[in-house]
Amino acid sequence: MRRIITGLVQQQNTMDVHDNMQRLKQKILALSQQGASLVVLPELHNTLYFCQTEDVDHFDLAEPIPGKSTSFYSTVAKEARVVLVTSLFEKRAPGLYHNTAVVFDKDGSMAGMYRKMHIPDDPAYYEKFYFTPGDLGFRPIVTSIGILGILVCWDQWYPEAARLMALAGSEILIYPTAIGWETTDPEEEKERQISAWMTVQRGHAIANGIPVVTVNRTGHEADPSGVTGGIAFWGNSFVCGPQGELTARAQAREEEILLVEIDMERSENVRRWWPFLRDRRIDKYNDITQRYIDLP
Repeated sequence: MRRIITGLVQQQNTMDVHDNMQRLKQKILALSQQGASLVVLPELHNTLYFCQTEDVDHFDLAEPIPGKSTSFYSTVAKEARVVLVTSLFEKRAPGLYHNTAVVFDKDGSMAGMYRKMHIPDDPAYYEKFYFTPGDLGFRPIVTSIGILGILVCWDQWYPEAARLMALAGSEILIYPTAIGWETTDPEEEKERQISAWMTVQRGHAIANGIPVVTVNRTGHEADPSGVTGGIAFWGNSFVCGPQGELTARAQAREEEILLVEIDMERSENVRRWWPFLRDRRIDKYNDITQRYIDLP
């Protein structure tokens, strides 16, 4: 049976980038020692989530790829002998920046990268100020353990992104994430938000017949502007199987590492039982590329 032992790192970050990276390294090595062959980190894991405000000084956090961070995580991946999914603030050129996931193989080589395609622009999530939408398309990354469909955070809400990754051969969908509650939201609204977040991603697993791995950060990060109460990242990193079945789920408010065994052969069986890809009416989907369909 083909199985991937997968490690999830749910971490709370501070302003100390070096400390954040060293703590991630220790968690990656710990998961490796427990048998992980794949380790996934949260979105923009080197720093605090700086997109709560629009501040040009934050562009100084960006790095070229390859650069110092890719060198660091390449070394960690090689030492741990894991396929490592990272999430970096990429400086592509002066004035041109991306939110970029970089995947390293077990030998430390760069297997590929994905630039976040869907960029939010909401209170406390002012990402359009910082990130240019990705231009690499929805192309999976081939690694020594399998074909990975890497998407990032806001991409989670778009079934088109998951479908295109699946159609391109992805064996698993992976979402590095940084999402949480504005602290003044009422409890019932918080519950609706996290329920919707998990439901839509479990739906991607079901619709495409492949597992989903989502890794979020945790902890409260203050709004530097003081306009809001900051973001309480809701953790709840999770793994679900190709029928949407939850196989692991982290806590909300605590740092945590999870080790999950993913049965990669199960997708084949599920797709035989539920042949959604076979029954797609590809001859009738032309309108999907429209922004909105105005009826006469």
